[in-house]
Amino acid sequence: MKARVTVTLKNGVLDPQGKAIQHALSSLGFSGVDDVRQGKLIELEIADQDRDKARAEIEAMCEKLLANTVIENYAIELV
Repeated sequence: MKARVTVTLKNGVLDPQGKAIQHALSSLGFSGVDDVRQGKLIELEIADQDRDKARAEIEAMCEKLLANTVIENYAIELV
């Protein structure tokens, strides 16, 4: 089973990379971009076929390693 984990900064947390991307887009002539928030996408191949067990295992991975839950949110998609 494949899983996608999307990790993004929580609202209110400064995003300097997002600001740098926004500035670069503006410099390239893309003036209609008001705000940019960047994140990361992690794709996993999970051996377990039980969706509930796989989700629980991935949540544990996120809590322990994949996301800094103090400043980041994560979303899990099983495909």
